Amino acid sequence: MNNNFVLKVEDAKLPDIQKALQQAGIKVRSIIEVFKEEIKKEEAA
Repeated sequence: MNNNFVLKVEDAKLPDIQKALQQAGIKVRSIIEVFKEEIKKEEAA
């Protein structure tokens, strides 16, 4: 069975995600980065 998932992460790179999934016993066919957004941290007043 093939499944497709959308995953949103913070502070992770594609190789890190692939390695973590493989270590969990999940066979990764492909990972595609579809959108990258810059998150601006708000300064505490």
